[in-house]
Amino acid sequence: MPPGDEGRRGVILSDRQRLSWLRLIRSDNVGPATFRDLINHFGSAETALEQLPELSRRGGSARTIKVASIGDAESELEAARKFGAVFVGIGEPDYPPALRRIDGAPPLIAAIGDLSLATTVAVGIVGARNASVSGAKMAARMAREVGAAGYVVVSGLARGIDAAGHRASLESGTIAALAGGLDQPYPPENLDLYREICSGSGLAISEMPMGWEPRARDFPRRNRLIAGVALGLVVIEAAQRSGSLITARRAADFGRLVFAVPGSPLDPRAAGTNGLLKDGAIVTTESRDVIDALAPSSRMFPDDEPVMEEPGSGDGAPFDEPRDDDRARVIEALSPSPAEIDDIIRHAGVAAATVYLVLLELDLAGRLHRHPGGMVSLAFDEN
Repeated sequence: MPPGDEGRRGVILSDRQRLSWLRLIRSDNVGPATFRDLINHFGSAETALEQLPELSRRGGSARTIKVASIGDAESELEAARKFGAVFVGIGEPDYPPALRRIDGAPPLIAAIGDLSLATTVAVGIVGARNASVSGAKMAARMAREVGAAGYVVVSGLARGIDAAGHRASLESGTIAALAGGLDQPYPPENLDLYREICSGSGLAISEMPMGWEPRARDFPRRNRLIAGVALGLVVIEAAQRSGSLITARRAADFGRLVFAVPGSPLDPRAAGTNGLLKDGAIVTTESRDVIDALAPSSRMFPDDEPVMEEPGSGDGAPFDEPRDDDRARVIEALSPSPAEIDDIIRHAGVAAATVYLVLLELDLAGRLHRHPGGMVSLAFDEN
């Protein structure tokens, strides 16, 4: 049986740090990778917040960057408290250990329910919203049996396969990843199920602000959460170009095991799963296929890897502005084609710390694109 809480490690944020972290991740042009680089350079979110306008100006922004205010962050924290939710930082003990180690992990997630589930080894179960009866039965049986083996089931609260997996694993433990704020669950027909999850029978998580209504473009981010939290992902009935296949691709990118339940070639809902099998997914006809495959890797990650934290004093690196010629060499080394940062450092012949600072300037000015694997490129409208 997989261990329950070996992944619990880290440092608790102070109330002041949590407020600053929330302000920083809610500010314009600050995504997970930018957040991490700002903390690494300045030593604290509080110091980074002070420098955002100047960094953005130096990066060539045509407008003043919007920095989330203390009042806005305090209002969101209060809304979460009234809802019964908390914000968990990436370096804190209740942050999912597997999620912590993906590329671009969210610095903060909002959570409501049983937080102990966050540090239990998880298996993702996803699939078609318009699931067949047999597909829903397969999802429910799989969820019950992997739950009985000690795994938490994580899915996206969608109708069909997701809902079947959640319902069948309420007793053993289930995690719902949301595309919107925790107070904006979707779809409406799963509201009762969501209430059961939030009441303590499970755990719900989101990286979106409280009050955020999910849009179509938010669901890939939800899928990324599922793939990051789980060590293995089971796909049951998925059409071509479905969200489930996006989740499967993310899972594979994160080094997770991908399982697919084969289906009839005549059923469009099996086209995606059968395609995954052709691409090397593990053929799955029963829960034992999942349990046996995950057993060698189901121990939590070792405790010798560092987690993101910041010094309590808020003191960070000196704020030395890059020289104009160094900045020009870094920008010249960039193009609309993604490049590795190490290659940029070698090509530009500029100190690594300076390159990272210039990239931060461009990022905060909206002139940099970040890509999987830590690669970067100039925005396509650059001359």
